[in-house]
Amino acid sequence: MADLVYPPVIATCRLAFKLLGMKVEVTGAEHVPATGGAVLASNHVSYLDFIFAGLAGVEAGRLPRFMAKDSVFRDRIGGPLMRGMHHIPVDRDAGSASFRQALGALKAGEVVGIFPEATISRSFTVKECKSGAVRLAQASGTPLLPVAVWGGQRMFTKGRKKDLTSRGRHVLISVGEPIAAPKGADGDELTRTLRTRLQELLDDLQRRTPEQPQPGEDAWWHPAHLGGAAPTPEQAEALDAADREARGRRPEPPTD
Repeated sequence: MADLVYPPVIATCRLAFKLLGMKVEVTGAEHVPATGGAVLASNHVSYLDFIFAGLAGVEAGRLPRFMAKDSVFRDRIGGPLMRGMHHIPVDRDAGSASFRQALGALKAGEVVGIFPEATISRSFTVKECKSGAVRLAQASGTPLLPVAVWGGQRMFTKGRKKDLTSRGRHVLISVGEPIAAPKGADGDELTRTLRTRLQELLDDLQRRTPEQPQPGEDAWWHPAHLGGAAPTPEQAEALDAADREARGRRPEPPTD
């Protein structure tokens, strides 16, 4: 398919990174296949993750098509860009349509990006994962690529004022070895494996980022188990539950 929008968007993002003095590092891009379909499954810590996780594919010469909430596609500014980059809208009330669209893209040789946690993790650990990423890989016969991103939470995350102007931020992206997802394998077990691999990759990024909590600092942006002040997973779930109750709705269904 023709990509007239994607390359200029990438160029604009790279320019923004440079102007802000951002240090963006991608490791493991060699695990992204040069051709053919692949499911890129990323953890989720910020509203900017589709940009950073997408760089994992871009570094390998691929342009991932991300599955994202359909409300983003209705945005006056973001909508035309998302459609122009051929991303995939997800209607949570009619998820089968987006699953079929993503499956078609994979079978056509595209890299499809998905956030199996479905929502941002306030604890900056990997939440329980939905089964969609694994089911897409199994149904399409394509590799499942675990991807961890870290750094965007300091710029724009859930429950915090966004900061898109501070200079010198570090963003780390890591692509793990592909997870084989044959059609006959236990999908639940593969989903647990995916979560474990994502957490391992994320722990590594969190431990080696230059941005570490300092004594006396309110390090809300770093996980509690590594010395930060972010909510624990249990506290984060309580906050999410309170949000759901305030909105008067049930927990969001899987994005597949």
